[in-house]
Amino acid sequence: MEINSISNGIVIDHLQAGSGMKVLDYLDIDTGLGSVALIMNVPSRKYDRKDIIKLENYENVDVNVLGLIDHNATVIYIQNCKIVKKIKLTLPEKVTNVLRCKNPRCITSQEDTIPHVFHLSDSTGKYKCDYCDNIIKGHVENLKK
Repeated sequence: MEINSISNGIVIDHLQAGSGMKVLDYLDIDTGLGSVALIMNVPSRKYDRKDIIKLENYENVDVNVLGLIDHNATVIYIQNCKIVKKIKLTLPEKVTNVLRCKNPRCITSQEDTIPHVFHLSDSTGKYKCDYCDNIIKGHVENLKK
């Protein structure tokens, strides 16, 4: 299999093997803007196996929350076949309307218009609801989509 390099766009590298489809789903990419390549379960020297997403001719993709999905991932911006910026993702300190509180007594479970706001509570990726203090794992299964 041959996957060519891209001239302009974004590469999301070092995604946990098997998570690439979830990341693409969350980013809600408009595939009419350019080419999209999802390479799954490829060998990695660093993590044994990984997924890679290549978005050719994409510039405005909101990747801020990707650290929540996979904080080991790297986002690489490419222009004219050269890397212009490389970002190592981290866990975001605060997320709004990204996670969903699972507490049935939380105000966010009762009122649809209230934003779901969480703050990072520890380095293991657990987030605390600002309203009810419920702790949840910042993981793909808890994404508000």
